[in-house]
Amino acid sequence: MSEDNALEGEGGNTNAFEPSANFAAVPDDFQRLWTPHRLVYIQHGQQPHDDDCPFCLAPKGADAEGLIVYRGVTSYALLNLYPYNSGHLLICPYRHISTYDEANAAEVAEIGLLTQQAMVVLKKISRAHGFNIGMNQGEVAGAGIAAHLHQHIVPRWLHDSNFFPIIAKTKALPRLLGEVRSDIAKAWAELD
Repeated sequence: MSEDNALEGEGGNTNAFEPSANFAAVPDDFQRLWTPHRLVYIQHGQQPHDDDCPFCLAPKGADAEGLIVYRGVTSYALLNLYPYNSGHLLICPYRHISTYDEANAAEVAEIGLLTQQAMVVLKKISRAHGFNIGMNQGEVAGAGIAAHLHQHIVPRWLHDSNFFPIIAKTKALPRLLGEVRSDIAKAWAELD
């Protein structure tokens, strides 16, 4: 039976069968970054009070404690505490602003520069094949910390996906955050 005939079905019903290409489980050209741990923020709107903003508190302490890998003039880079991949970095302005349009020219320039430097460093130390780079602006856009602007730099490698997060509810990260932070900070210092 051809697909065209299958679509007609019995009694001329044209909706008896649907081509498999229309099914949601069929692979497409999109790469998906599944982050089930973030669902609590989306469903419950759990945002820290401005006084408890982790991106304001991190630069006030030691770099190792705040996972900071580089401090610039207006902005800094740190590891994501809940990384999508090993080496997942965030670029944040020191100033507590929520969206990119609130950043001044110096902050925009340094966020861009630190993003480029992060890519150079991650290519050097982890041989990343590519990157996901982006900003979620506001709670409605999925920002985990909506009140403080931050840009994600997620290193990617060919075939870096696996079934652990789906089957075992486990994300495979091959190195501890402290080790990754130390290596990135050292390589970043060599750029200056």
